[in-house]
Amino acid sequence: MTYEYEKPDNLVDLFESAVARFPENPLFGTKGPDGRYQWLTYKQVGEQVDAMRSALAGMGIGREDFVGIIANNRVEWVVAAFATYGLGARFVPMYEAELEKTWRYIIQHSEIKLLLVSKPEILEKVEAFRAEIPTLEHLVHIDGEGPHSLRELLEQGRQNTVPSVHPAAEEIAVLIYTSGTTQQPKGVLLTHGNLTSNSRAGYTLYPELNEEAVFLSILPWAHSYALTAEMNNNFQFGGSIGIMGSLDTLAQDFLQVRPTYLIAVPRVFHRIYEGVWAKMNQTGGLPRKLFLAAVETAQKRRQLAEQGKTSIANRLKFAVLDRLVFSKIRARFGGRLRMALTASATMNPEMSHFFSDIGIPVFDCYGLTETSPAVTMNSRAAHKVGSVGKPVRQVRVEIDRSLVEGQGDDGEIVVYGPNVMAGYHKDPDATRAVMTEDGGFRTGDRGRLDEEGFLYITGRIKEQYKLANGKYVFPASVEEEIALLPHVASAMVYGEGRPYNICLVVPDFAALSDFIQLHDLPRDPDALVQNEQIQKLILQEIRTALQEKYASYEIPKKIMLLPEDFTLSNDMMTQTMKLKRRVIKAKFHQQIDGLYEE
Repeated sequence: MTYEYEKPDNLVDLFESAVARFPENPLFGTKGPDGRYQWLTYKQVGEQVDAMRSALAGMGIGREDFVGIIANNRVEWVVAAFATYGLGARFVPMYEAELEKTWRYIIQHSEIKLLLVSKPEILEKVEAFRAEIPTLEHLVHIDGEGPHSLRELLEQGRQNTVPSVHPAAEEIAVLIYTSGTTQQPKGVLLTHGNLTSNSRAGYTLYPELNEEAVFLSILPWAHSYALTAEMNNNFQFGGSIGIMGSLDTLAQDFLQVRPTYLIAVPRVFHRIYEGVWAKMNQTGGLPRKLFLAAVETAQKRRQLAEQGKTSIANRLKFAVLDRLVFSKIRARFGGRLRMALTASATMNPEMSHFFSDIGIPVFDCYGLTETSPAVTMNSRAAHKVGSVGKPVRQVRVEIDRSLVEGQGDDGEIVVYGPNVMAGYHKDPDATRAVMTEDGGFRTGDRGRLDEEGFLYITGRIKEQYKLANGKYVFPASVEEEIALLPHVASAMVYGEGRPYNICLVVPDFAALSDFIQLHDLPRDPDALVQNEQIQKLILQEIRTALQEKYASYEIPKKIMLLPEDFTLSNDMMTQTMKLKRRVIKAKFHQQIDGLYEE
């Protein structure tokens, strides 16, 4: 299926247009040696892109070659990407926090010709397996010195300028490898038209975005969500992006950058939500009473608004409590945050209402790497809590009920539009498996559309399983509810082919501190997860929280507490914060079996 693309229909024109229109606007802010943010303008970044493009051309990079990078978000990441696009070449981003075997696989599978790396330890590892990958001709150390450094490369480029090419919309721009929750990563081929059309579709939903917009970059651009919704989107209106120093400095980064908009995942807001409530409960006294009064007043204000009503007394009370309580919470984000977008999982409605009530609405969106990524988005003009919004412009969603048993109104979500990928790199069988004959992409996600066209995610078809009693379970929604509990950090529900569900739970040991002290328990995590009092406390919290929202067969009957969280470093979580269920089940299979034998 072919689509008509609006101009600019390629990333080179998108970027060069932004440089021409907003030359003196600040584009990227990074933390200097003194911890303060230093800003580069659109013109300055454009000059670096010109130099980098010329240098890459001098090293033999041309159309359809692959240029890779292993680095966190930084100015050089963007410079390398747009220099690559400007030669008609293809950019392959990878994460710093990744397994060495995954780097090796991606570099070899994509036949990367030139690779940029951020850190000397990464350079050393890549050098070690370079002999196995003859297509890898060049290695560039971003922060290094000498002939193989980025600094030297840029200097060479400035001496021999090469003009940019302007790819067609159908040409490949980026090769992004999926997280591989169940198998080897698959390389998703995204075209210039995919990415420009999707950024435009998102931008049209938020007309308030302009040159004054400021983002704080938290999520990696190596994933299509941040790449499209944050970076590429920003070039359309001349905004600015401050790059987070690290998770450890995030609180200070908010205060310096003072963002007006934020792109994040629900896990970020989950932690913020938990932190606010934990602090209020720990502080107690008058601050806690004022906080609870503010929450109650805001809830009443929202309920009145939903009924088309208003109350002078409520408005006055809210104004006072907003100034005394909520303004202090907003100040932690820099005091200017107007809204946030979130994706990868649906926000819990309770959290969505909370952030909206305090003056920072969080809009749920939905998409996949294969859809560039946005499929649906909530916005100020059209928003339903619990949904992931309506399809964005030029995108159509159909629900295929043929793969779902029963009489429900949900099924597999199938996506049509100019955002749908060109296919999987070197994997025609996998491409055919997910593409319909008329050009639709089978997402593997289960959902339903309401009468107004809002999409609701009801599960993941590949993750759903059947209990021994024949009942289907969609574990993700149950896990999200459990993870909201005050003493839980993470959870994974399991029960495929079993008589009932069990749950692997990572306790929030900081939140358990008062309980530990009250009962004089050891503070060592390995000892705590074996403690029956802790186990009973958390199991009872789970049962109480789920009993009114889920059927009895969905509620875990037993739990196992784990001393270590699911993380990237232990290979139990993907870069987009999704559980690697296969890895977790394999690691704990003996303990899981033991829960069913007791």
